[in-house]
Amino acid sequence: MFPHDFVSVKAAQKHRLFVTAATAESLGEGGVVSKSCFYDFGPPTLPLPPVTRLKLGKLKVVRRQLLQRYEHQPFVSCLAGLYGCQWRRYQRARAQPGECCCSKVECGSFGLLILTFFLSFVFLYFWTEAQNDYNDFDWFNFGTLGFWFPWSLVLLTVAAALFTYIALLLLLAVCLLSEGQRLYLHWSHKTGIVVTLVFSVAATAVLSDLWSKEWKTLLLSLQVTAPYLHLGAVSVMAVLSWPIALHFFRMNKKVRQIAVLGLFLSVLFSLYLVPLGMYSPCIKEAGTLGPAPTLIGHRGAPMLAPENTIMSFERAVEAGAQGLETDVTISYDGVPFLMHDSTLRRTTNVAEVFPNQTHLDASKFTWTELQQLNAGDWFLSRDPFGTASSLSEEDRLQAQNQPPHGHPYRQTYINTTLEVVQAHINSSQVLWLPSEDRKLVHAVDPELQQTSGEKASIQELSDENIVRLNLHYSSMSQQQIRKYLSVNISTNLYVISQPWLYTLAWCAGAQSVTTNSIHILSQMDKPLFLMTPEEYGLMWILTDVVSALLIFAIFVFHWWRERGLPFWSGSRQTHENGPYSKFRTESSGIVCVHWNPLHSDPPAGAFVSLPSVFSQ
Repeated sequence: MFPHDFVSVKAAQKHRLFVTAATAESLGEGGVVSKSCFYDFGPPTLPLPPVTRLKLGKLKVVRRQLLQRYEHQPFVSCLAGLYGCQWRRYQRARAQPGECCCSKVECGSFGLLILTFFLSFVFLYFWTEAQNDYNDFDWFNFGTLGFWFPWSLVLLTVAAALFTYIALLLLLAVCLLSEGQRLYLHWSHKTGIVVTLVFSVAATAVLSDLWSKEWKTLLLSLQVTAPYLHLGAVSVMAVLSWPIALHFFRMNKKVRQIAVLGLFLSVLFSLYLVPLGMYSPCIKEAGTLGPAPTLIGHRGAPMLAPENTIMSFERAVEAGAQGLETDVTISYDGVPFLMHDSTLRRTTNVAEVFPNQTHLDASKFTWTELQQLNAGDWFLSRDPFGTASSLSEEDRLQAQNQPPHGHPYRQTYINTTLEVVQAHINSSQVLWLPSEDRKLVHAVDPELQQTSGEKASIQELSDENIVRLNLHYSSMSQQQIRKYLSVNISTNLYVISQPWLYTLAWCAGAQSVTTNSIHILSQMDKPLFLMTPEEYGLMWILTDVVSALLIFAIFVFHWWRERGLPFWSGSRQTHENGPYSKFRTESSGIVCVHWNPLHSDPPAGAFVSLPSVFSQ
């Protein structure tokens, strides 16, 4: 039994009665409506008793609330549930025209979310572009902590996970704002934002203090990635223009409107002008790109075999190396051998063979003692580059049995090394880097290519008979490379293992690079990024113009939707507010019904029918 003068929602659906949002909002399935209003949409289908017609106008607000609440309810429920754990409809609230999108506390949380997004992005980008030097970072930690662990990859994984989390939260917030919802961030997410912010700031500060040169790497990376970062940033601003325009036209305070629009346009125009300050050696005229830099194996091919071993040198030559870089140390009894580090801890099993001498300098060991060590097993057990698993079984067995390589000469360091070179190697193919007694070395063997590890004036380099510079890649400069090349001084950059860095060195005109990844760089037949100035200018202009037109169209749409513009429907012109004007409600179509279908029979002459919002 239904109470008198009441109609259940189920009964209304059965008789195809349409319940307005004003009354249906507070009802669940099986709820009750009192004195419900119905809408005449079509020809008579069900007779009704006499009714009293009310002059209620077009009910624009009712219509807008109705469609927004029922058409988008699952989407909004999902957004609000994930963002603020507000899964039930009564927990949420819409931002009404003239209202702010959130309270002061939630506004502060949203601002903190945006700040955390940018800081976490900066750190993630910084650490991603530092991949070229991950090996150095991990070995630095090995020397400090005393054990091996791939800290660089762990840091990258944590940074990527936290940034993804913050980016998803920001996306949820933007979607909620686009739906006109008021923001409410759950306390657990606020805790996550603080944790991410502290991690990003602390990690950036620590790495900046210990590894400040990586900021130069980041600036170099912008010479390759800046055009694509610009495109992405402008695209993000175009997406953000939707919620910004929505709330801009709903604000009733001019000060807020000016502040919001001014900030948005300032950021947008700044992004539009950023390419004016961009420089990249890879933006050059067609046909001006020089030959690819020759590849010099850094201690051989350390990604394919244990460094500074015969196996490593063989793999480097097989992969296409045109030179080998190595380090010479003199044993305690005067035998030169190949070793980069000052101690034997990293690249041998000295801790097993001589556990009480692990911190002893490598030059303090005799050649007889050195021959007892294994210089290859560490490569398989620690896998510093993550490439050991790619070795064949034969290569793994060879790597496990690599003794330190040396020559039995017992003289002074320079003379011993020179004798080895002159006896076994063509001197003209050797780059001599040590600066000690350079003039003496040149006098003994003038065929050696004297190489300097520091920049200097052309006159100073000429006085030292320098024919090649060996510089860290962070000091890369197209102008300086050209200047030195003009007096026949070539430039080698070290250590370049990432393709994007090799691309920059190629475009800058470097004659050679020292690398850990010969097997990767030797496969590159062209730079990753290369554009003519005309192509880049076209890309820049098209990006700015298309985004500006899109943003302008979005603002015009929201102005039309919130303020209303005349439009034509068939041959009849109407004036409506909002995007749902096709559901035009005439006052003659609004009735209020006082009728209980169980207590009286409906008289003939009054009918209602419904749209397909509710199914039968």
